[in-house]
Amino acid sequence: MNTLKLLYWKLRASCLHEEKLLNYCKRLEKDTQFLTNEGTLNEKLVDRIVLHLYRIYPQILNNTEAEMFRNINTPLCVRISELLLHLQSKSNRACKEFYNALEINDAHIYKNLPSKSLARTIRPLGMDMYNREKYVLNGRGPVFFLACFSMAAGLAFLLYYCKEDIKFESAAKKIIGFSSLGVGRRARRYLLAYIEDQSKRN
Repeated sequence: MNTLKLLYWKLRASCLHEEKLLNYCKRLEKDTQFLTNEGTLNEKLVDRIVLHLYRIYPQILNNTEAEMFRNINTPLCVRISELLLHLQSKSNRACKEFYNALEINDAHIYKNLPSKSLARTIRPLGMDMYNREKYVLNGRGPVFFLACFSMAAGLAFLLYYCKEDIKFESAAKKIIGFSSLGVGRRARRYLLAYIEDQSKRN
């Protein structure tokens, strides 16, 4: 019961985080410090983002706004800060289009955004369980699977020979020969004892 509750709360936390990401204004607010750092956005990239927001239909930035944010007489850091604040005050769609423009023009910066890094740390619960199970199976190695196969082959031969009127002693030798990789000494002893018991009954 406690495990189910834990899984429920993890899934709920993941869903709530995804809902927060849909609010692009809040997301842009979290990314503002990273985007305003010196060297993150250059002159050319800011110019392309502004043009994207100006040319898209319906327009995010009008002609006057686009010229203001492209004015080279204003320091770049000031223009970036004002642009981000202006988009947050406009609408959620304006902030979303900013992210679209950033992804189109510089995918590297877009992938390194703080909000994107946080989203990658919260993986779907089902995917996490699948990866864990995959890791556990891969960790066993080929010897484990070979041993299982030889054991299954040995049991198959045992069932096959039990149906035929053949001496159990010779059958036992063949079975042990085929299943030597997967059967230890103790298991081999029990297997031979079972076959001898069956031969006595017959």
